[in-house]
Amino acid sequence: MSTEDRPPAPRSLAEALRARGDAALGALLRSRPDLITPVPTDLTQLATRAGTRASVVRALERLDRFALQTAEALAVAADPAAYGELLGLMAGDDPDPAVVAALPHAVDQLREQALVWGGDDRLRLVRTARELLAPSPQHPSPTGLGPTVQEATAGMSPGRIQEIVTAAGLASTHDSVSAVTALAGLFTDRTRMAALLADAPADSLDVLERLVWGPPYGQVTPDPAPRLRWLLDRGLLLPTAPGTVVLPREVALHLRRGLAHRAPEPVPPVLEAAAVHRPQVVDSAAAGQAYTALATVEELLKDWDEGGPAVLRAGGLSVRDLKRTAVALDVPEPAAAFWVELAYAAGLIASDGEADERYAATPAYDEWLEQPPAERWSRLVTAWLAATRTAGLVGGRDAKDRTLSALGPGLDRSAAPEVRHRVLALLAGLPEGAAPAAGSVLARLRWERPLRGDRREDDLRGRLAEWALSEAELLGVTGRGALSAQGRALLGAPATPAPAPEAEPSGPGDKLPVHHHHRTAPLAPLSPAEQAVASAAAARLLAPLLPEPLDHVLLQADLTAVAPGPLRRPLADMLGVLADVESKGGATVYRFTPGSVRRALDAGQAASDLHTFLAAHSRTPVPQPLAYLIDDVARRHGHLRVGAASAYVRCDDDAVLSEILADKRAAGLGLRRLAPTVLAAQADPAGLLEGLRAMGFAPAAESAEGDVLITRALAHRTPPRTAPEPVPDGPPVPDDTLLAAALRAIRAGDLASTAPRKPGAAPAVQGELPRTGAAETLATMQAAVLTGEALWIGYVNAEGAASQRVIAPVRVEGGFVTAYDHTADEVRTYPLHRITGVAELADDAG
Repeated sequence: MSTEDRPPAPRSLAEALRARGDAALGALLRSRPDLITPVPTDLTQLATRAGTRASVVRALERLDRFALQTAEALAVAADPAAYGELLGLMAGDDPDPAVVAALPHAVDQLREQALVWGGDDRLRLVRTARELLAPSPQHPSPTGLGPTVQEATAGMSPGRIQEIVTAAGLASTHDSVSAVTALAGLFTDRTRMAALLADAPADSLDVLERLVWGPPYGQVTPDPAPRLRWLLDRGLLLPTAPGTVVLPREVALHLRRGLAHRAPEPVPPVLEAAAVHRPQVVDSAAAGQAYTALATVEELLKDWDEGGPAVLRAGGLSVRDLKRTAVALDVPEPAAAFWVELAYAAGLIASDGEADERYAATPAYDEWLEQPPAERWSRLVTAWLAATRTAGLVGGRDAKDRTLSALGPGLDRSAAPEVRHRVLALLAGLPEGAAPAAGSVLARLRWERPLRGDRREDDLRGRLAEWALSEAELLGVTGRGALSAQGRALLGAPATPAPAPEAEPSGPGDKLPVHHHHRTAPLAPLSPAEQAVASAAAARLLAPLLPEPLDHVLLQADLTAVAPGPLRRPLADMLGVLADVESKGGATVYRFTPGSVRRALDAGQAASDLHTFLAAHSRTPVPQPLAYLIDDVARRHGHLRVGAASAYVRCDDDAVLSEILADKRAAGLGLRRLAPTVLAAQADPAGLLEGLRAMGFAPAAESAEGDVLITRALAHRTPPRTAPEPVPDGPPVPDDTLLAAALRAIRAGDLASTAPRKPGAAPAVQGELPRTGAAETLATMQAAVLTGEALWIGYVNAEGAASQRVIAPVRVEGGFVTAYDHTADEVRTYPLHRITGVAELADDAG
């Protein structure tokens, strides 16, 4: 392309954006969705918003390490900088081929995100980014470079500058500006600079060596040592404040052989496989963990069936309740916090909202129990992927030094879903069965989102990644550290990218490097609809791997029953009432006791029902001790009747009542005989029932009609509750429909604000609406109807929002103008009194 044919270089970011096509603008708005919240009126406003501090900081924080290093190098380069200068800063005097190959992509990435604009001959970093990344005494540059010679000598006396120039071997000049320029020219000339340093004392060179990679500042006394005096005299160190000197940027770059960074990182760290397993082993291990996860959540909710722990005044579980839950689940407290938070995220538990507020299962829990196991697992992991509540923070401290409690406030971290997804996506990029070393995963994430400034002290993303790895293993998304087949399906990942080695793993210390080029597109998070499809696919893969529920147990003579695997729900529910769980594991052991049998009788079962149930579901004959236990408890069950007087006890056998009255343990119940077969009590019916059972009797409660009151094992449930909404990490990425509408509005608004006016029209001032009188506006509108010309108008809607529009009037009547609105791409009607003014467009405005 000739010089005449080449489009003029943009003079501002707005002009650079104006030259972009819709695809490039759409890519910008997708990568920086905060720019269209709300939709800007035109491209000038979009460029202004792209340069605000909050938006630039957010964009910089989402750059990978090499792109950020490139931006940092541009911040210490000339403004504007040619691509060759940037390449010199990134690759140095001995270019690394990897840096040379990766730099164009990094520059394109910065351009796409509107952090850099201009052609390769005039690269400009947006002003806000330069202010954030350029070196200053208050905010040192990550490059470790200091100010330029020109910046460091600002305010220095002209006489002192001339002394430095002369000592450096340069000719004196007539003014300070040319002297500083000559000194900077010396420092950037490799040959002359090498000759100057060749005469430097060795200890002076040692001083430079200590400052070269930063920080570039040092302290000196009023009478500097000879090694420092030699450097100060020649401007190789320049004073910045009393007692402080700085190494000029040009000198540091010469000593670094042109490098802005000590270690440019053009490619991400290699993921290392700590071990490789057969895929079948991984899937089986993950399925075992998935079954354990389901059992753990069920056990948690069963423990809270009749009302769980109380809600703290500030919200959440108390430390004591969390410890009790951990003991009940037989897991460490951090794991208990995770299971509690997972059930909450899935909408299975919530507070009941009563005056004495407690946590309990929601009605959704009963629906969840009726689903097949694989679908129940799918619901749990889907909730986990999207949850912003972070169980790993439980037990820590918030900004006000208050303890963070499970289910309490302050646990939301908006970055959690993105980190979880990225960790699993990295695992999906490995061959099937490959389990990565945790350290290499963390190193990769730190390259993709490097820490900046004081954030190094709180590596939240690193901790989120560690928690994601451990939680994925607990849930069965991974098995033995490798992503399972159902885990891949959950992400919507394609088949494995590379074959796994034939051999079963070597030891955990073996490192098997797995190379992946960082330009490969990562797995994108799925939309809710896509996630539902992926979760269903994961459930289908998991279902055949879960153990089949059994319909039988093995009864033993020691009053125990062994369930050799998971039981079908009706059997498990009934056995849970009739017996107590003694131990869990691959097989569950239940123990029958008088209390557990009485519990079944209280639930409305008769002795004959229990005998029939056990005979039908046992692969072994019903042991005689168990049959005797059931008959003995049933014989005494209901022999005593308790009702409400305050409470009373009645029994056909007055000798039993006499025995109760004579028992010292009954003193607290306040009993007295009303009739030979009736005792009255001061205690309430529930307390009387407990007291008599503690004395060894088996009373039954009765209704006001005298019937036995059946106490079924109905669980306490909260009113219908919705699962907690994740806290978004900034504005959502716009979908295609919103993006198309936003682009159309921005283009039309830009046309309205930049279209040329006819000579004599009101001058266009950026951001201001046209202003004309009502009569002139009406006359111009009526004339445009006859000629078919387009007009530029200012319009204020009913909410008071002002905008500029380009319209082609069709009809003017009754105080309204009907026109084709180029901004909205449709015919609209506007009240004339809301139009602030009108101007005709030049004939070539289109």
